Amino acid sequence: MKKIAVVAANGKAGKLIVKEAIDRGMDVTAFVRGENQTVAEKAVVRDIMDLTAEDLAGFDVVVDAFGAWTPETLPQHSTTLAHLCDCVAGTDVRLLVVGGAGSLYVNPEHTACVADGPDFPDAFKPLAAAMAKALEELRARDDVAWTYISPAGDFQAEGERTGAYILGGEELTLNEAGESVISYADYAIAMVDEIESGDHIRQRISVVRK
Repeated sequence: MKKIAVVAANGKAGKLIVKEAIDRGMDVTAFVRGENQTVAEKAVVRDIMDLTAEDLAGFDVVVDAFGAWTPETLPQHSTTLAHLCDCVAGTDVRLLVVGGAGSLYVNPEHTACVADGPDFPDAFKPLAAAMAKALEELRARDDVAWTYISPAGDFQAEGERTGAYILGGEELTLNEAGESVISYADYAIAMVDEIESGDHIRQRISVVRK
């Protein structure tokens, strides 16, 4: 049985990842800042920056479901991810990151990203930039078995769980309907599939509804 730690588990993505993993028989511990709002029976109440290597030792996989949205907290995408990397560096513990879509490439040369496009909302550009910076810093870590999973462009918190998705890579992938969309529930399926397979170590992958 795989032992999974989900950090920032009380978030919308975190709660669904916890549930998906438990439903598949995994041993899940939710790491939260306040009262545990997940279905996990095991919970550790601690700020992400207070976690230590000892806290995360013994897990097979750590899922980073952290999110920050306000201008003053956006830099925490980098600081929290770097801290988690330091906690698992040089170990066999895998680190899976709930990523963003803004940094997905839109050309084969990988010189233009979704966030560079004229239709990308200005309101989301600071968030996309902060998450892209954290990803670039993660790419430099050769001491961590990380996997970064970007959702589709339209990431729907209340979307339905279809159970079907297309696995993509570094480039924005569209489904047969020409859409880039996925629900949080289907994203959680893809995340737990990657937890089970471990097929994309030190890679960024992406998912879109089939």
